[in-house]
Amino acid sequence: MNRFVLNETSYHGKGAINSIPDEIKARGFKKAFVASDPDLIKFGVTDKVLNVLKAADIAYEVFSDIKPNPTIENVQNGVEAFKACGADCIVAIGGGSSMDTAKAVGIIITNPEFADVRSLEGVAPTKNKCVPIIAVPTTAGTAAEVTINYVITDVQNNRKMVCVDVNDIPVVAVVDPDMMATMPKGLTAATGMDALTHAIEGYITKGAWELSDMFHLKAIEIIARSLRGAVENTAEGREGMALGQYVAGMGFSNVGLGIVHSMAHPLGALYDTPHGIANAIILPTVMEYNAPETGDKYKYIAAAMGVEGTEKMTVEEYRKAAIDAVRQLSIDVGIPATLDGIVKEEDIAFLAQSAYDDACRPGNPKDTSVEEITALYKSLLK
Repeated sequence: MNRFVLNETSYHGKGAINSIPDEIKARGFKKAFVASDPDLIKFGVTDKVLNVLKAADIAYEVFSDIKPNPTIENVQNGVEAFKACGADCIVAIGGGSSMDTAKAVGIIITNPEFADVRSLEGVAPTKNKCVPIIAVPTTAGTAAEVTINYVITDVQNNRKMVCVDVNDIPVVAVVDPDMMATMPKGLTAATGMDALTHAIEGYITKGAWELSDMFHLKAIEIIARSLRGAVENTAEGREGMALGQYVAGMGFSNVGLGIVHSMAHPLGALYDTPHGIANAIILPTVMEYNAPETGDKYKYIAAAMGVEGTEKMTVEEYRKAAIDAVRQLSIDVGIPATLDGIVKEEDIAFLAQSAYDDACRPGNPKDTSVEEITALYKSLLK
């Protein structure tokens, strides 16, 4: 049996944020807890939604104690702020950081027995749906607005906790490319490659099946044709990435990922490496490593990436073509090629063990070991 969980409702396209007041009023909510990070507030991105709420005379309170890799402390502070403000719904505005914080806060509010944030790691047996979340992404990458996953950093132990809970999925996703138009090139590239990693890992993960394959292949196609344009801030590129990352999220949230994410998570925890950059650097190398266990799937990845003539290629040729196409896209949008300057050799043993223990590792198509992950990290230093 396969399970598939998606938002109750989603809105897509320019001006989609104008639907937020209608959703809030139709659901009988009276006050919104707006979770958004300080930079989005500073640069006026959050105001785009706040102005819509003001015009509709909807009460709200803003919470901005959110870091790029949100911590246990951020969540704890968010829980206290939510309790104090008298809100009955959450509007999460931002990338994965804002939405992940909102999910953890929302879960703890309705499941107070999980007030110890560490107890949420893995598949926590929560009983109640979280506080209703309306999620408004400002980056085209994490797809947190449509996933049942969130990631919180345990600073004390230098690790990221991957939490998976069907009760945390936002009730409404509002995917408006205008909310992403102010993203700088570097962030656009990094989050876009994160989305591509979601699509590729979701397509080849052990849990993949026909329904998820449909989403992932389409997501690869949309991202491959849109990311370069999005980095140059074209309207077509932005709109394509807004959709492509969401479609990828519809898939991977339901079937899992693999060791690209397992290896990227400890880099964020230990060095605060941006998640999308870590994924982009690791992805081609792990694709090579996984290739023998992927059947003919790289043929379809290559075709979705725009490679021509894949039907006439040998297995070795289309696997190489898929990996080369991913590597070239990463180069074209300015992602570094190696982990040199990011990873310290003396930390590799810790990183490899952390990656092996990560919740995404069991979904990898190829069974692995700490020793093999160690070798992968070392190969990425060259």
